[in-house]
Amino acid sequence: MNIDAASTALLVVDILVTDASDSLYNPDPQEEALVSKAVQVTRAARSAGLPVLFLCDQHIPGVDRELELWGDHGVKGKAHPHPALEPGSGTRDFVIPKRRYSGFFQTDLDLTLRELGVKTVIAVGEDTNICVLHTLADAWNLGYDSVVVSDATRTFLVGTQEGALEHMQRCFGTKVATTDQVLAALGTEPARS
Repeated sequence: MNIDAASTALLVVDILVTDASDSLYNPDPQEEALVSKAVQVTRAARSAGLPVLFLCDQHIPGVDRELELWGDHGVKGKAHPHPALEPGSGTRDFVIPKRRYSGFFQTDLDLTLRELGVKTVIAVGEDTNICVLHTLADAWNLGYDSVVVSDATRTFLVGTQEGALEHMQRCFGTKVATTDQVLAALGTEPARS
């Protein structure tokens, strides 16, 4: 896989820490594995000079329709990018608040990517079948190419991980890659345990 660092950005989708009242974003072993892989990809992206954009749920209680379906989660002021990802530590880190599944829907994401000269996005995060899928659908509709990191995303609410990855691949031309493949393409050695 080839990655053109000059025209590629990393999208970190809803890898969040929240308070105990959150109905969805609760730490568990699968979450820890996702964060570990996402940290590797995020560090490699920064080292390669890629912009890193954190797409973060910032729902407004009593207003956002998504809360009717999933309960209170990702509430504005209570949800923040996971600290292990060191948001803001890169000179080209951006936090984009979102109130719907897609990181593009009525946010500054498209404008920011265009101003950065981005043509390809790499996605890590959750839920693969919901927010990652809808973000990459809009990326496709807006003319971006995409890569999804299969072991740095996870599905835990609806459907299967495999189904989401196949949908992205077949419907949006998304390249499915592992963390190790992305690290190699960015010129970084995979971490060994």
